[in-house]
Amino acid sequence: SPAGMALSVLVILLLSVLYEALKMGKAVLLRRALLALPRSLSQEALTEPQEEGTDPAQGSPSLMGFPIFFHRWFRYHVGQTLFHVLQVVLGYMVMLAVMSYNAWIFLGAIVGSTLGYFV
Repeated sequence: SPAGMALSVLVILLLSVLYEALKMGKAVLLRRALLALPRSLSQEALTEPQEEGTDPAQGSPSLMGFPIFFHRWFRYHVGQTLFHVLQVVLGYMVMLAVMSYNAWIFLGAIVGSTLGYFV
């Protein structure tokens, strides 16, 4: 029926928009995860010389804060993994819809992808 076809095209259009939004969300989460990482320890060893008689683990703030940075990075990594799984599932759903070889469904996927990238 025409109403069913229009609803199908609308659903595929929205799935394509959501796919693009997830792709951008994953990129933003990656940027935040990279910013959550501490500076490299070798860089700190070069810029902050150790005093004689001190324990290296006590004097370096990055070694003391390592579990905090790791925990924050791990949360971002889990978020990225969930975003990736959702993106793959949505991508396969849109691909299966396009493989129905219906021109209207195909146009809905293209328009949805374009709108999702634009927004």
